[in-house]
Amino acid sequence: MTFEENLAKLEQLSNDIKRTDISLEDALKDFEEGIKLAKTLEVDLQKIEGKIQILMNQPVSAKESPSGKAVEPELDLFTAANSETGSSGAPNQGLRQDS
Repeated sequence: MTFEENLAKLEQLSNDIKRTDISLEDALKDFEEGIKLAKTLEVDLQKIEGKIQILMNQPVSAKESPSGKAVEPELDLFTAANSETGSSGAPNQGLRQDS
């Protein structure tokens, strides 16, 4: 399954667990499946972040640069990861906010 399919499945499981007519047994089964999917998605995101970090940190040669000058990378996107979201640039929308 693709990342998007796994994310959609996780969202569906989350919605199913919130239903009032779901049995405890089914809710637990959905919860277990959701935990497995969440771990898979986390690994996938780490791989994607690693690839982005590699791409962003590759120097640009003078031939490839529009200015004709070599460019050294200045970005370090994922080292200041937020402890709540796991990434440095994730939006706050959709995250559970405890008051």
